[in-house]
Amino acid sequence: MNHYALTNGVIYTGSQVLYQHAVIVKNDKIEAVVSEQNLADDLPRIDLQGANLTAGFIDLQLNGCGGVMFNEETTVRTLEIMQETNLKSGTTSYLPTFITAPDEGMKQAVAVMREYLAKYQNQALGLHLEGPYLSIAKKGVHRPEYIRTASGEMIDFLCQNSDVISKITLAAENPTADYIPRFREAGIIVSIGHSNATYAQAKQRIAEGINFATHLHNAMSPVSSGRDGGVVGAVLDSDIYTGIIVDGLHVEWGNVRIAKKVKGDKLIIVTDAVAPAGTKMESFIFVGKKVFVKDGKCFDENGSLGGAAITMIESVRNMAQHTDVPLDEVLRMCNLYPARAIGVSDKLGSIEVGKIANLTAFNHQFEVIGTAVNGEWKANKG
Repeated sequence: MNHYALTNGVIYTGSQVLYQHAVIVKNDKIEAVVSEQNLADDLPRIDLQGANLTAGFIDLQLNGCGGVMFNEETTVRTLEIMQETNLKSGTTSYLPTFITAPDEGMKQAVAVMREYLAKYQNQALGLHLEGPYLSIAKKGVHRPEYIRTASGEMIDFLCQNSDVISKITLAAENPTADYIPRFREAGIIVSIGHSNATYAQAKQRIAEGINFATHLHNAMSPVSSGRDGGVVGAVLDSDIYTGIIVDGLHVEWGNVRIAKKVKGDKLIIVTDAVAPAGTKMESFIFVGKKVFVKDGKCFDENGSLGGAAITMIESVRNMAQHTDVPLDEVLRMCNLYPARAIGVSDKLGSIEVGKIANLTAFNHQFEVIGTAVNGEWKANKG
């Protein structure tokens, strides 16, 4: 169907919660949001059976899922598998994340991203390069032998491919951070992460153009005392966007609640998911290292966290169960705010007339029952 109405649901538009209304989709866009009693009799309908309907989730940090990892098999097919898995958990758009690797691997990731974007619209939204310009002290699962300073040739390459590189994560103290203004001028979002910087160092880099932070509290210097707030303090004491992982393992729930109170609409839910997300895998290979999975926790042989095994709909459920954040605001943390953070809120992130019809419906048990991508509705068969 290229013209239909989604009915009998609770609609979270991004600004309102509507009952007894319908979302009309025509081709790839939202044509109207109307009272159900005003629907034309001959318009095909999809009955949501009381489920919640919202804009599709946008995951700005996704290393892998569905048994695959972008770093391990850097191909268009890997991204297709990730997208297929995403839909089962309500994620309609995402930033594939490629972590610390040699220059050749980074160039391959850019080439694959370019090929994917030419084939698919409004799904992968560009590449997130997490590293290799990081801090050894906060490397996490990243391989230390690949952490380095960018060469002049790679700075040129990254800026010349800014049309497919949406975001770069780097450490404030890595010399590559000197090029923050150039990255920003090229149109790349610069995120602080895997950094052991002081509060002053981090604030200086934010002033120079950092406008995002990668997985708040994880792999960044903490508020260690009243004398230095570290990267965490600098992020909280700024108006930049930041992602946060809400699996209950990466960040304690009290810290999640504090971050929400401080950051408001600049706090974004990300999964940082790896291959086991959406599967029952017990181990996998991540940048040449074996990572184990137990009780939802991914960790390497040294105990370092190696990504997360959580999905976006599980994140929504967790926030509903462990915080006092209302559901409509939790949903904005998964769609509207990430859309704003990467500059696509003109077409994605909320249910508004004229926007792309990327939509997610989930029931009261937080099970995704269906999604629309570019207006094409697909029921979730489990």
